[in-house]
Amino acid sequence: MIPAHEPVRADPDALLRAASREGRGRLKLFLGAAPGVGKTYEMLSEGAARLGDGDDVVVGVVETHGRKETEALTRPFEIVPRRLFEHHGRLLSEMDIDAILERAPSLVLVDELAHSNAAGSRHPKRWQDVEELLEAGIDVYSTVNIQHVESLNDVVASFTKVRVRETVPDHVLEQAEIEIVDIPPDELIERLKDGKVYIPEEASRALSHFFSKSNLSALRELALRRAAQAVDAQMLDHLRAHALGGSFAGGERVLVAISEHADADTLVRAAKRLADALRAPWSAVHVETGRSSGLTAVERERLARSLALAAELGATTVSVPATDVVSGLAAHARDYRATQLVLGKSSRSWWFELRHGSVVDRIVRSAEGIAIHVLPVTASRDRALRRNWKEGLEARPYLWSLAMVAATTALCVGLRQTLDVANVAMLFLLPVLASARRFGLRPGLSTGLMSALAYNFFLLPPLYTLSISNAENVIAFFVLLIVAVVTSQLAGGMRAQADLAHRSARQNAALAGFAQVIAEAANPDELAQVICGEIARLFGVQTMLFLPSPEGPALVAAVPPGHAPDQLDLAAANWTLEKGRPAGRGSDTLTASDWLFQPIAKGDKVFAALALARADLGQAPVRADELPLLLSLVQQSGLAMDRMELAVSMRELDEVRSRDRLRAALLSSVGHDLRTPLTTIRSSIAELARMKLAAGARGIVDTLDGEVERLNRFVSNLLDMARAQSGAIRLAVEPVDLTDAVASAVHEVRKVLEGHELLLDVPPDLPMVRADPQLLHHILINLLDNAGRYAHPGTPLWLSAGRSRDGIWLSVRDEGPGLPEGREDTVFDTFTRFDGTDRSRGGTGLGLAIARDFAAAMDVAIRAERCTDPTGACFTLTWPDTLVVRLDPELHP
Repeated sequence: MIPAHEPVRADPDALLRAASREGRGRLKLFLGAAPGVGKTYEMLSEGAARLGDGDDVVVGVVETHGRKETEALTRPFEIVPRRLFEHHGRLLSEMDIDAILERAPSLVLVDELAHSNAAGSRHPKRWQDVEELLEAGIDVYSTVNIQHVESLNDVVASFTKVRVRETVPDHVLEQAEIEIVDIPPDELIERLKDGKVYIPEEASRALSHFFSKSNLSALRELALRRAAQAVDAQMLDHLRAHALGGSFAGGERVLVAISEHADADTLVRAAKRLADALRAPWSAVHVETGRSSGLTAVERERLARSLALAAELGATTVSVPATDVVSGLAAHARDYRATQLVLGKSSRSWWFELRHGSVVDRIVRSAEGIAIHVLPVTASRDRALRRNWKEGLEARPYLWSLAMVAATTALCVGLRQTLDVANVAMLFLLPVLASARRFGLRPGLSTGLMSALAYNFFLLPPLYTLSISNAENVIAFFVLLIVAVVTSQLAGGMRAQADLAHRSARQNAALAGFAQVIAEAANPDELAQVICGEIARLFGVQTMLFLPSPEGPALVAAVPPGHAPDQLDLAAANWTLEKGRPAGRGSDTLTASDWLFQPIAKGDKVFAALALARADLGQAPVRADELPLLLSLVQQSGLAMDRMELAVSMRELDEVRSRDRLRAALLSSVGHDLRTPLTTIRSSIAELARMKLAAGARGIVDTLDGEVERLNRFVSNLLDMARAQSGAIRLAVEPVDLTDAVASAVHEVRKVLEGHELLLDVPPDLPMVRADPQLLHHILINLLDNAGRYAHPGTPLWLSAGRSRDGIWLSVRDEGPGLPEGREDTVFDTFTRFDGTDRSRGGTGLGLAIARDFAAAMDVAIRAERCTDPTGACFTLTWPDTLVVRLDPELHP
């Protein structure tokens, strides 16, 4: 490794990535070279090991393809039922992600990660389902073949002649732990012949096409190399996050240093070939020093093209500010953990290298633990001559230097009678320092030479000649000349460093100011306008900002306002929003556009597309040296938009909470206000019931009693809902016999159930469950009341219970129109009553919401289902095994 004096520091980006993984589930991929290598078998085997260790493991989806040994491995697992979708008259089944999220296991097994979901699914791809599971904190084991990796799709198609349509983005692999499932090609071919992969007809066809030995060998190599790259990237991320030094050359990493040199493209292509040969990641770096400010427009354009070529060929590009090339390159090579460095060296004269030294030689001498590839390049003598001629034409610095030397000479001539000549010579250093500090090295050197000559001509005897008669004056002359040269070099170097520091400070100030301005934006529209305005001001460009919408890219802000994008601009904006990559001028997509479109994103989510263009459309929107600053501002914009989206969501959530608090207060107030008159009415009815009344009056009293009892349940529901939403539920959990709980609830709602036969199927030997008796009583009353009120007249009601692999279940079923399709979950929402169904009949819409909240308080699952034979609705409570009371077998044989 190239030594560096600065200590190794933790990479903020690596720390942020590590922090973002906190709370996420862990993804493990079983990567194979081809179907049939045993990925699913290995995944199920490791899942069974986790299950044996006591972890909660379920199968989300496993494709056994009729293999008996694979089917046998699935038997110990709980298999989450798949969700059915109708597609062109056929029923398709897909993984039920909602059921898995509700089940919340510690590990879920998901086969075939690259699978495309059926139309109507939440996500088009199964890997997106897996991402949602990981975000919920659930670990996932999954399988994928190497031909499904997005970046290798074209490579695989080139030799297999089969293009795979279902692919997985590379970032999914980079975030996963990868286990290679590998068998030799000959063994896989034998498995195929034995019918262990495909049925015989398909197997013979596969052997003659995809499963040739050459294809399998190439796929095997690709799988091993891709896994090694993923492991290497994860190792680098760990090293950067924990500030560990060293190259840790477990995998090769190629770095190429490019400049404004005419042969920079040659170096880029050579680095690309080296990276391909090593199957290694690579990066292109440009070290920005003080001399970078003197680059011509042609040289800047050439540098930008070289960086763009490197990016197009797959490299990461970066521009590093430094005081000199060697230190900047050393620092970046250390941070990148480069193992291969590609440099260019031109043929220079011995005099040039004596004066300036050789960057390549200094790096080669100091390199340690890094292989350096030096390529000969053509010296840019024409460029140097043009620059020197151009600088020679800039007479202003030299005229100022001449004027300062003349003024100093006049002052020294005036002081010659009072001061010693040797002391007067020190004054000539003043114009040298001023010129070098103000104008740079070359004017400083010329000022030093002019000062020495003026000192000789006007002050050293014989006067007004360039000859020197005294030997001491000869020494003084040459000392002055040497001191002037050294002083001008030091002052010129300080100026270059100051210019570099000024540019860095200016960029930092721009970033800080930009962050402060966008942080003050109050809403998304204002934020979009601020982003456009600030970037337009900082870069002197025109800007537009597009947001995604169902109708396509929507222009929400522009500076100056009033610009109307054409169809090409809209196409480039749409491509950037969809792909998350740059488009337009200066990119590799839709380059005919005059605008450069940059994605504003955070992670994989693209929020907007930012467009930039010069007022003079013939110029590039952003210079090469400005691109790093632009990308930093775009990254900050993405963070700001993400924060704004979260803030809007929080405001909406606060509004919902405020409404819920107001509703809870209203429910509580109304409930308590109704309770007192209801108590009086019930007492009066009880007194009337004890009196001797005529038969007609007795019927009226009984009707009043029933309606008051119903109204009393409504009031109780209001109070219960207020308690549930205010968090005032106090649990008193104890073992409960479901037989007794059902009998008590049925007795209380017997009047509501009149006209319906209640069919009970609650085995008396069911284990007791842990529950709050009072809350369970309210749940059963509400479910039975709901069933009795909405069932068709004269139809039976079913109340049954039993034991399953999930635990103990208890269900209440009615026979009626049932629930609307797809609305089974929303039936539990507060005040929900569906129009046109049995759920639209009389009631407050609180009973099922109370049942849901009370069940959640006891960790009991509740779900609603549509029934078809006969039609109706079924509500099921499920107690997990952890809430089932285990009896001592010795006491209860």
